[in-house]
Amino acid sequence: MRLLAGAPADLSDDGSVGSDEREWSFVGAGTWLSDVLSNLRDPEGLAPGAIRGDFRGTLRPYQEIGRNWLWFLSNLGLGACLADDMGLGKTIQVLALLLALKEHDPSGNASLLVLPATLLANWKAEIAHFAPTLEACFVHPSESDRSTLAAMAEDPVKVAAGADIVLTTYGMLSRQAWLRDVRWRLVILDEAQAIKNPSTRQTKSVKQLDADARIALTGTPIENRLSDLWSLFDFLSPGLLGSAAKFKEFIKGMEAREQDRYAPLRTLVRPYILRRLKTDKSIIADLPDKTEVKAFCGLSKKQATVYARSVDELATAIRVLDGMKRRGLVLAYLMRFKQICNHPSQLLGDGGYEPAESGKFHRLKEICEEIASRQEKVLVFTQFREMTEPIASFLGELFGREGLVLHGGTAVKKRKALIDLFQQEDGPPFFVLSLKAGGTGLNLTAASHVIHFDRWWNPAVENQATDRAFRIGQHRNVVVHKFICRGTIEEKIDALIDEKTNLADDLLTAGAEAMLTEMSDDELLKIVALDIDQTEL
Repeated sequence: MRLLAGAPADLSDDGSVGSDEREWSFVGAGTWLSDVLSNLRDPEGLAPGAIRGDFRGTLRPYQEIGRNWLWFLSNLGLGACLADDMGLGKTIQVLALLLALKEHDPSGNASLLVLPATLLANWKAEIAHFAPTLEACFVHPSESDRSTLAAMAEDPVKVAAGADIVLTTYGMLSRQAWLRDVRWRLVILDEAQAIKNPSTRQTKSVKQLDADARIALTGTPIENRLSDLWSLFDFLSPGLLGSAAKFKEFIKGMEAREQDRYAPLRTLVRPYILRRLKTDKSIIADLPDKTEVKAFCGLSKKQATVYARSVDELATAIRVLDGMKRRGLVLAYLMRFKQICNHPSQLLGDGGYEPAESGKFHRLKEICEEIASRQEKVLVFTQFREMTEPIASFLGELFGREGLVLHGGTAVKKRKALIDLFQQEDGPPFFVLSLKAGGTGLNLTAASHVIHFDRWWNPAVENQATDRAFRIGQHRNVVVHKFICRGTIEEKIDALIDEKTNLADDLLTAGAEAMLTEMSDDELLKIVALDIDQTEL
């Protein structure tokens, strides 16, 4: 494969075959290998064959191509990197693949999915919606109690035999050693950039996993980050890029080439990477205009401590109040819980706003790093004026340039200038807005992403803000990210909003706060209680 790509067999020189050697040597793919390489490089030509599976939904044409490509590589035992743009549905392509594998061989080994803890809830919801016939097992305290986790470790074979997909996190791999003792059908990594550093403990744990084939999911353009690329392929196709030392030597040699320096490397890895962009003409016509996704966030230890203390304080105070005083107290604590979920500094007023102390800042970093790598623009909405500057300061570091801020204190005559600046193609990459000031009357179609950093708990208000980007004049497909802290009141209110058909109309008009103030003490405390197992970052 190295020689076919124009690279040396041992990756030891500059990637070009010497002139003396070229006179008498030739490397060509045989008929079978030529067909395989053609299918890998042009997956649109892959026939779907009999791979159907019990998928509850309709795959878009490019998603069918992705599923077929993953099926083709998996059956060859080759590693595959699905690197589609954010919002193109990498998750459902994998679920469709797993369903096809189950249909083809119902008694086959389970597959293992490794992902950040913040994405467990997303995958659980997607499995329930699109692939309910998949038997899923969660190896994480947020979904399985400690006795269940202990039982799994006692009998790993039973776990693997009784599930189609086992889901765990990068952090749990080092704590659940039995995961590395099982032979998996597939090992799938979500947010695979998590293993870009080969020296970390979690990267080493991932590479010890045993599987028939391996799949990596990432929206980050790994082709442009050579050091990250080696670590990823050391997982996907161990040995293809040689040892770390050999790869460095290979890169050094290619950099000495006079033209098309990295062609041998691109040719070598291209068959194993499928990347589609939202800007591709063949893709964009096939996309929905607006995609809404829930971005689940963990809590830092400080957030969890302050939150739990506030729940205890509310439980004590609420017992001795009634009427308007009780309603006032409940509303005050609801505001307090929202602030803690954003950042403990917002409640404490200490001005610190250290990113490491907030799960939402952690999630914001993950999402905006990908947005920045695509050179796209984002709107970030918060209902709190005091959060706009800390968010903008944090994003400035991520994007490497300043953005814009608009809140109730922004002079009306300055607002048009800010909007015009953001709408320019080379204008600032992000715009942080308070929900009330920026939620209506603005045209911000330069953005292709909208982030609701905190929730208004009123869908009509949130949708109105989203429509600042998703409106007439928008020629891009908009992805809307709604932040939700797991194990907190935010997750429980979100569930109530999803079940709005069973709620009184006042939830949609006055918002959830009005409903919560009318709950009994026990009902209210159940809603605000912290589920500590769900909060892990």
